[in-house]
Amino acid sequence: MDGTVLIADDDRTIRTVLTQAYTRAGCKVHATSSLTTLMRWVEDGKGDLVVSDVVMPDGNGLDNLPKITKFRPNLPVIIISAQNTIVTAIRANEAKAFDYLPKPFDLPELMRRSAKALERRQPAQSAAALSTNPDAEIPLVGQSPAMQNLYRLIARAMNAAAPVLVLGEPGTGKSLIAASLHNFSTRADRPIVVLHPEMTESQSAITDAIQRAGSGTLILDGVSDLSPAAQLRVLHTLGEPSERTARLISIAGPNILADVQNGNFRNDLFFRISSLQLTVPALRERIEDISVLAQHFINIAESGVAFQFSAAGLSALRGFSWPGNVRQLQNVMRQLMMESSNAIFDGPTVQDILKKGGPSSSLSQLPPSEKLNDAVEMHVQRYFDLHGSTLPPAGVYQRILREIEVPLIEIALSASSGNQAKCADLLGINRNTLRKKINELEIVVTRRRKMM
Repeated sequence: MDGTVLIADDDRTIRTVLTQAYTRAGCKVHATSSLTTLMRWVEDGKGDLVVSDVVMPDGNGLDNLPKITKFRPNLPVIIISAQNTIVTAIRANEAKAFDYLPKPFDLPELMRRSAKALERRQPAQSAAALSTNPDAEIPLVGQSPAMQNLYRLIARAMNAAAPVLVLGEPGTGKSLIAASLHNFSTRADRPIVVLHPEMTESQSAITDAIQRAGSGTLILDGVSDLSPAAQLRVLHTLGEPSERTARLISIAGPNILADVQNGNFRNDLFFRISSLQLTVPALRERIEDISVLAQHFINIAESGVAFQFSAAGLSALRGFSWPGNVRQLQNVMRQLMMESSNAIFDGPTVQDILKKGGPSSSLSQLPPSEKLNDAVEMHVQRYFDLHGSTLPPAGVYQRILREIEVPLIEIALSASSGNQAKCADLLGINRNTLRKKINELEIVVTRRRKMM
């Protein structure tokens, strides 16, 4: 077996036995007596299989199943329980547990069922490979409410036969979403065929793609870029949904909705391809995920350097508008790792790289005449707006102050060539106060090199 197993059981002996058994089988193991700890691991993206007891000191394992499904729809869970009644078995089935074994269980049987659960994730490896290959498309990474909602919708649409339309700006990862809908579905062992816009200029190419897809998945990439003639060819060749066996997934930019309204895209084709719609959020709509994505790109680079951001560096990333979305963030991270002479990405370093990435609506790009309080007001209002109808997490006051304080001190230190006495005078604060701030805010002090 191969994978990481999360074990939750309040019996230390069982945790020890299972840890040894899974380790001998070739798995990595995390074991706990707490459902709270288990959920933290699940929410952090750890684990390929969960083995959980029912009665736990801090809750019920069966009641915990919907929470696991909410965060990780495709994470298999095996329930083990001393409450070996039909009610427990039924509840485990209703909660969509992968399997259920009453205690005392047969260890070889549990291992066989665990191997089956881990094998079930293998069809998704082609999608997983996309998210871990530095040269691949956009990684499907994110813990924000917007992404969690998208994950839930993907899970519900995974095995639906109805045509799916994936909408989003360039660089958001639409192609990966489309591939995931196939790779995680029951069609994963069948063909997946991509039909690009230039191929739709030929009737025979469209027909050939449909035939090659068979009972698998046909992806219409860039459907919003089709010419009027190509739209008509695709419409006629696709025929009615009942006339084909392949599942249809289309990928389009957000402008397709306006194109339908103004007559630039055929109504009949739009309704044919969009029974279900999935909208991939822009990066600026999920700023909570920026640090997670940045760390992901650091991890897959395998540079051997433990790169990390200062608070000001991370603030600079979050304040950028990201017109190129996650793909642009990936490019910025590559540039940072290539150019930086320091393992800490501070505010000025990040700002320098971002300037190469094109225009932004970040605070640094405001007109020179803009007053500071107006700029801060815009930034704070944007932060609240990004959370929609819900309030931001508690602690907004300190979080906003920190985002202003960190770059102020870092820039002042840089202007003072790292001389803390000069910097304290510049800021008008006591030198001991400055030292305390540097330590509390984890600011890295760098000295400017003199030009020869």
